[in-house]
Amino acid sequence: MKISIIITQEEHYKYSQEICDTIELSALLRGTGIAKRTPEYIQKKMESKDAIIALDNGKFTGFCYIESWQHGKYVAHSGLIVHPDYRNLGLAKQIKSKVFDYSLEKYPDAKIFGITTGLAVMKINSDLGYKPVPFSELTTDPTFWAGCKTCTNFEILQSKDNKMCLCTGMLYDPKEKPKDPPEHPFNVKILNRLKSIKQALFLKK
Repeated sequence: MKISIIITQEEHYKYSQEICDTIELSALLRGTGIAKRTPEYIQKKMESKDAIIALDNGKFTGFCYIESWQHGKYVAHSGLIVHPDYRNLGLAKQIKSKVFDYSLEKYPDAKIFGITTGLAVMKINSDLGYKPVPFSELTTDPTFWAGCKTCTNFEILQSKDNKMCLCTGMLYDPKEKPKDPPEHPFNVKILNRLKSIKQALFLKK
């Protein structure tokens, strides 16, 4: 198996629908909220060279794209997905590392952030040097938060004035020298506990 992880080209537009379907199915199986994407939006990201795709001899295996906010002051990675046939092989981390390095090259002064409910993504982000932060340290661009409208947890976000949700905010600031070892190493038990507390608070009937 030889998987190529590359910046998207025109020849990859044909994978847009499959990428959207894979992202949506994954969210349904996990029972988590997610902002829905359209094939047209995915293709737009490919056209602007703001996307990374993983292929195994022409077969779609994984994907992730970049979004920039506030005139490039903030950058986020979205739509990170691995095809079910290629999971548990460390491919998500490889894709994330590739898009992370590419972001630093294309947007060298931007703070890189993300919001997620997935512990696996949190672990990858932590290994790359991200740190958990309150939403107040993320972009204030209303367009970003509007992208959460199709998430099942959007009402929670609205009720908290975009300051808190089931997602955890994480931020990498290139101007801050990363600590080795990190000051706050990733702890699955703590984040699982935090996730449970949020669910108890926000999802109680």
